Amino acid sequence: MALMRRRMERCGYRALSYSYPSMRLTLTENAERLAEFCRNLNAPRVSFVAHSMGGLVVLRMLGCAARIGIGRVVLVGVPCAESFAARRMVRLPGGRAALGRSIPEWHARDRGDRLDRFEIGVIAGNLSVGLGRLVAPDLPGPNDGVVSVAETHLPEMRDSIVLKVSHSGMLVSKGVARQACEFLRHGAFADGEGVRQEP
Repeated sequence: MALMRRRMERCGYRALSYSYPSMRLTLTENAERLAEFCRNLNAPRVSFVAHSMGGLVVLRMLGCAARIGIGRVVLVGVPCAESFAARRMVRLPGGRAALGRSIPEWHARDRGDRLDRFEIGVIAGNLSVGLGRLVAPDLPGPNDGVVSVAETHLPEMRDSIVLKVSHSGMLVSKGVARQACEFLRHGAFADGEGVRQEP
C-alpha cells in the first residue's frame, strides 16, 4: 500500500499504512486491533482506503468503532459478499492454512453488521488477470482475476465503480487512487472513468 499511501498524501491527506496478521489472528481480533490503532491516533476523523482482505477487517472494525470519528470508507477489490476463489482454495491441499483465519470468519458471519450509517464507496476491477484464475479458472466474470465484480457488492454502499484493472494492479493504479481521493472528498466517484454500478 506504500504507493497508494503516497498518492493519498498528494491528495492532501495525512496517510498511514496499517498491517495486520491475517494468518495468525481472526478477523475480529484484527478488527479490534485496528480500532485500538485508530483510537491512539487522537484524530477527530479517520477515513479508510482498504484493499482486498484489508477491507473485510475495516468492515468488521466499523462494528466496534466506539470513540472513533469515522470518515468515509473506500473498499478496493474487497470480496464483501463472497469469495468464489477462497471457497475453491480451501479444497486444495494446504489451502485452508494459506487463507489464514480471517476469510473463513467473514464467510461464517451472521451478516447483521450495521453499515448503513457509514459512507462506503466500492471500487471493483474487471481486468481478469491474477492468481485467483489459477485456483478458480471458472471464476465468474467480470472479475479482477481474484474477486468478481458481483462479490464486491455491498448493499449499504453509497457509490461504486468498475475500473479496467486487476486485483494486484489496483495497488499501483493511478485511476484507483484518483477515484479513492474523489470519494473521500465528495462521497461519490467521478464520472467519465470506468463503469458505474447501481448501489
